[in-house]
Amino acid sequence: MHHIAFSGERRKLNIEKRVGATKTFDKRKHRQRPQSPPVLPNSLPYPTTPSIPIPAIMADAARGRGGFGSRGGDRGRGRGGRRGRRGAKSEEKEWQPVTKLGRLVKAGKINSIEQIYLHSLPIKEYQIVDFFLPKLKDEVMKIKPVQKQTRAGQRTRFKAIVVIGDSEGHVGLGIKTSKEVATAIRAAIIIAKLSVLPVRRGYWGSNLGEPHSLPTKTSGKCGSVSVRLIPAPRGTGLVASPAVKRFLQLAGVGDIYTSSSGSTKTLENTLKATFVAVGNSYGYLTPNLWKETKLNRSPLEEFGDVLREGKRY
Repeated sequence: MHHIAFSGERRKLNIEKRVGATKTFDKRKHRQRPQSPPVLPNSLPYPTTPSIPIPAIMADAARGRGGFGSRGGDRGRGRGGRRGRRGAKSEEKEWQPVTKLGRLVKAGKINSIEQIYLHSLPIKEYQIVDFFLPKLKDEVMKIKPVQKQTRAGQRTRFKAIVVIGDSEGHVGLGIKTSKEVATAIRAAIIIAKLSVLPVRRGYWGSNLGEPHSLPTKTSGKCGSVSVRLIPAPRGTGLVASPAVKRFLQLAGVGDIYTSSSGSTKTLENTLKATFVAVGNSYGYLTPNLWKETKLNRSPLEEFGDVLREGKRY
């Protein structure tokens, strides 16, 4: 009898240890009943329901990037607001010319870019072209990787070929290589602006309406590629390859025949040869230009006093 009572008490102690301090064992109902939470000294009892929902607090804390904000959703993802770039400025800097020609252009002493071409003045700042030709459009003709063998291995860079023009008789070609594609394109656009040339347009046959073609046959060569441009009747269109056709569209030529030979699949040399051919349109004088023309002084000589008085930078 004593042995049975001892074993029953031991069983009761084992059950209490297993349940823990928060639960008690009821012999009559044989079920577990949770106790009320203890009260700590010098503190309030634990609230049964929180006054502020926990997700709301977390959402306010992580509203910017990820968390439970509006962009991240309930999965904690999302980029939130974009950070400002280091050194980025809201407004572009005002152009401060550093050459004599740029200072005259900004001062309003030169009226057109043809005045610069007439005196063969070199353009060293692309902002001069932007000032006179605001309608310029640029098009990336090709981007290709180029490699150089070094001791450490092959060094890969990207070459960008860009054509720029306003479809009104001005066209330029720029080629630049850089480690990044975006940098190569930006630099090629600047080079194209600095190389903008006037295109002399003319007629095929009668001189009715606006000039629609070239006045005479012209040709250009680069590498093994030779390109010949032949005037065409009005309505013919541009009979050329896609790259040359787009180049002539930006140059403002409406009707033309083309003939090319050599390795024309080399797009770079093909565009260079076309650029030379278009540039040769002002390289000769036709009979209507045989009249004697009197050249005025160069703008650098005419406005020398303005350059001496003004600030250089």
